[in-house]
Amino acid sequence: MSTLPVSQVKARLSEVIESARETGEPVIITQNGEGTAVLQDLATYEATRRSLAMLKLVAQGERDLARGKSIPQKDVFRALRKRLTAK
Repeated sequence: MSTLPVSQVKARLSEVIESARETGEPVIITQNGEGTAVLQDLATYEATRRSLAMLKLVAQGERDLARGKSIPQKDVFRALRKRLTAK
């Protein structure tokens, strides 16, 4: 992961984008010596969003289990079979 000041990013934006795209590594952009933003290629960004969405679903499932909001697997499959054969 590289870190660049905003002035360098402005001056070499095309190069920075190309590097991020080729390597898949994010670029931390600093302003006044502090990290302020991240530049990331689109494919990696989308993969990260999909991963976060999956983790959110897992966390929701764990909360539901902890609260007793679950259905036994055999009941789910029974209901699915019933719906599929009713059509």
